[in-house]
Amino acid sequence: MFYVYVVFNRKHKKFYIGQTADLKERLILHNAKTFKGSYTASFDGEWELVYSESAVNRKAALIREKQLKSYRGREFLKKYIPA
Repeated sequence: MFYVYVVFNRKHKKFYIGQTADLKERLILHNAKTFKGSYTASFDGEWELVYSESAVNRKAALIREKQLKSYRGREFLKKYIPA
């Protein structure tokens, strides 16, 4: 099972869309700034999970991640991003 997820940083009002097999561990890694030089590591403050959905395999998760990163996908996600 894979997951497509969206994390949000309230301090900078930024969000990130990704996919993973272990959602709980990935959130910990984003907040620990483990991914040096990555988008989420470049912002201080906490990343919180605001949206997730499951996918049957990694290929399906990558396809859905790409959809959510499109204009229509980002419009869909706006209702999950805190104001």
